[in-house]
Amino acid sequence: MAYDPGAIDATLAAAVGDEPALIAELREAFLDGVKRNLEGMKSADTPDGWTSAALRLKGLAASFGAVRLMALAGEAANGLAHDGATLRRLHRAIERL
Repeated sequence: MAYDPGAIDATLAAAVGDEPALIAELREAFLDGVKRNLEGMKSADTPDGWTSAALRLKGLAASFGAVRLMALAGEAANGLAHDGATLRRLHRAIERL
């Protein structure tokens, strides 16, 4: 699956127009939400908690056009809770945002 570093900014620009300050603010809010959901996955007490947090992350990523992150979150939701390889892939994808 290809990574498009401009997808989030393009999605935001389509939503709010040519407002660089607003785009930057929304991008930061998106990244904060992504990090909170990832922390929710890490701190989940049950497999269902892990799955719920992964699905929230997937939905957030989909809303902002972060296709790679969306796919990885979907894999996490369907995989084993607290899988180290999955968490590493998610961290790498988030760092690229």
